[in-house]
Amino acid sequence: MVPVTAPPIPLQRARGVGRIEAGAEGLVALHQAGSAKIRFCRSDDGVREAVLINTAGGLAGGDAFRWEIVLRPGARMRTVTQACEKVYRSTGAAAEVEVALSLGQGARLEWLPQETILFEGAKLNRRFEADLEPGAELLVAEAAILGRLAMGETRIALSLHDRWRVRRNGRLIFADDIRIEGGPDDRMGPALLNGAGAYASVLLAAPDAEARLDALRPLLGEAGGASAFDGKLFCRFLDTDGAGLRRRLTAVIGRLRDGRATPRLWTV
Repeated sequence: MVPVTAPPIPLQRARGVGRIEAGAEGLVALHQAGSAKIRFCRSDDGVREAVLINTAGGLAGGDAFRWEIVLRPGARMRTVTQACEKVYRSTGAAAEVEVALSLGQGARLEWLPQETILFEGAKLNRRFEADLEPGAELLVAEAAILGRLAMGETRIALSLHDRWRVRRNGRLIFADDIRIEGGPDDRMGPALLNGAGAYASVLLAAPDAEARLDALRPLLGEAGGASAFDGKLFCRFLDTDGAGLRRRLTAVIGRLRDGRATPRLWTV
């Protein structure tokens, strides 16, 4: 008898698209598809707060999500995530995440998702693009935790490519690329996290960004650095684990938000 070889069954992949358009007077358009959901909640300061939800419960290899936010002139918004985003082990392709932000004149957006947790063998490609018109202000905080300490994942192998591009009036004002490949021994150099288990990147694009630098530096610790020029401030800092990183990140965000606490969902 000749054995019958069945073709491999393609694995189901999560797909999601979420889009928000808002003006100074309120929400203009909302679109959500697939595993991407958007809900709104009340904030303590009256700014509209959008909660981005991945109903798939995390990202696996081959998943693809796109979040798009358009703020018309004068609009204000804050975006958070319902929980930390988890990136699971992949046996093939990377998970793909795209973020596209467009801020009209005088608009202000705070992009404050909770941390991304990468499991052993995770693969993630993330692209972050923002276009700002004159007078627009943008605060971005992204944090990554490399492994689950409680599960003994202290020295994991992973693949991460995080690409940021920010433009004002069509001119590129900020570009950053993080690429991490391989196991923990590949991340021991000073430019490769020095073996840290977690890191955060924070960007503020605002007219007063440079004036905030001196007050921010003491919060970063020895494993952190910051610079500010041309209407923007950027800092990156490391920690041994997610708990320590969150304490530092909460302090940094609070300082850049004039003493206001992090969004309530961060503490739920």
